[in-house]
Amino acid sequence: MLPDIDKLSLAEQVAQMVVVRASGFLFDHQIQYPVWEPPAATLQHWVQDLGVGGVILLGASAGELAIRTQQLQKWAKTPLLIAADIEEGVGQRFSGATWFPPPMALASIFRKDQKLGLHYAEKMGAITAQEALAIGINWVLAPVVDVNNNPDNPVINVRAFGETLDEVSQLTCAFIRGAKTYPVLTAAKHFPGHGDTAVDSHLDLPVIPHSLNRLAEVELPPFTAAIDSGVDAVMSAHLLIPSLDAERPATLSHKILTGQLRQKLGFDGLITTDALIMGAITNRYGASVAPVMAVEAGADILMMPVDPEETINAVCTAVESGRISHERIRESVERIWQAKSKISFESASTTSFIESTAGNDAISTVSNILQQSQIIHGSPFALEQLINAIKLHNTSDMNLYNRIIVDETLSCNFLNKIAPAITLPNQLGYQTQIIDYQTQNLSNLEVNHPTLLQMFIRGNPFRGSAGLTQAAESLFKKLLTTKDLQAFVLYGSPYILQQFIPFLPTDIPGVFSYGQMPAAQDKALRTLFGM
Repeated sequence: MLPDIDKLSLAEQVAQMVVVRASGFLFDHQIQYPVWEPPAATLQHWVQDLGVGGVILLGASAGELAIRTQQLQKWAKTPLLIAADIEEGVGQRFSGATWFPPPMALASIFRKDQKLGLHYAEKMGAITAQEALAIGINWVLAPVVDVNNNPDNPVINVRAFGETLDEVSQLTCAFIRGAKTYPVLTAAKHFPGHGDTAVDSHLDLPVIPHSLNRLAEVELPPFTAAIDSGVDAVMSAHLLIPSLDAERPATLSHKILTGQLRQKLGFDGLITTDALIMGAITNRYGASVAPVMAVEAGADILMMPVDPEETINAVCTAVESGRISHERIRESVERIWQAKSKISFESASTTSFIESTAGNDAISTVSNILQQSQIIHGSPFALEQLINAIKLHNTSDMNLYNRIIVDETLSCNFLNKIAPAITLPNQLGYQTQIIDYQTQNLSNLEVNHPTLLQMFIRGNPFRGSAGLTQAAESLFKKLLTTKDLQAFVLYGSPYILQQFIPFLPTDIPGVFSYGQMPAAQDKALRTLFGM
């Protein structure tokens, strides 16, 4: 039951506008990001004593998360929004659940068969919502509604549903339709459009120089479509867009959040900020300054503030001084109440999660998307030559090498000793060598070994680049020069694939997959080796 708003103190009302970050793991020693994720005692204080409105979770298995969300809801006096960035399915963040290929994979299907692409997008939304609800997540922070029309975009990249207005609008609306079949909230992000930037807002403030006409033609229509499809929330972008507001980033701009989103587009749902701990905001505004500015701009939810308690105090002080009206706070809390009234707060359980994924629907959907999005380089004859070469080398003294390039070994949740990228080549006699191109010197690698080269490269937050590193490019060209390259697999960015293709001889087979997860590795390598 939601309490009467008038019975809440000002501080309790403001606290409902705050969503804090926490680890999905149950114990303090498991916390992976201590700068952002508080120990249990602090988190309990925020939820139980301060009465924050929600928690955004990252990490742990799906089964563990079901226990974690029960714990959080028991601490809370008012039911919590439990959110997660699960743009690629629950399994993207919580192991054991369904992990879909990135949304851009659906664009490649949509271009060939619109009906099929929309079908998979809707299934993706429904399965994500079903599994989220089963483990206590009631707010799916998806879909990404940005049009990724900049190949150098380091932060959106394959997270987008495409590169054109039409494919993004149609696919994101299909995702929302699917998710709405379950009592969870959705969020269109990142308003008013983060697709055409080469700067990662996690690190610094991007500037979008486009005119109002250009924004109206490309960036804004997918948000209008998402609003028409009933999206529950819109997340702001930490972007400076001079044609809309020359002084303040969108998250802190009344002209953008209220003038454009509320008034011009007519959105009456939740407006949430992107994480306020991101560099685009923290590099320029203080921990107590940015939240007040975001509320003034029109935000209802203050996502991941640097200091939740300081944030609540700062907003209360702004109200008490007359800078922000009491009515403005009440409007936001009323919207939060409306949103919370739509969702289920039933206790999550591992049993309900198992039951929700007991069928083969999720597995077959992932498999079908991966199959449709495969791109193979080289002729069937090249594939036959590869298999014959493997057989030949396994009867000789020459070693076969499986070289796997990743950008940061310790953070690879898709790569371990049982990952298909390792086990399938091992079955064929390859020796595996994992190379972290952020830290390793690739110039000293042994040559004169037939090599399967697997590269995992895509845009990711906090990386600062979506492009090919000099080290990875050098290794690729070195293997071509020494004629050691037998076959090539790229998992991730189609923009990187376009850089490699011109250099690949036609007799070297190659496979591309948008997905990096184990299912994608399995599909790609079985295609490559004819297994």
